[in-house]
Amino acid sequence: MARTIKVIVEEHPDGFVAYPVGLRGVVVGEGRSAEAALADVQSAIQFHIETFGADALDTADLVINIMVREAHV
Repeated sequence: MARTIKVIVEEHPDGFVAYPVGLRGVVVGEGRSAEAALADVQSAIQFHIETFGADALDTADLVINIMVREAHV
């Protein structure tokens, strides 16, 4: 069964990094484009589920919205 997981994609000077929100454990993808990073993280999420089981997704559905804010420190 396919599930939708929210993914953050960050642009950096040397490429893109993508990571899922609400997944138990650490999963990261990278690439030269946002699409490549997203494809890489999708593959990593699938591997993570196959390795640790569907329980790793338990909290992913609890994320309602993602916001970006700035903190001045």
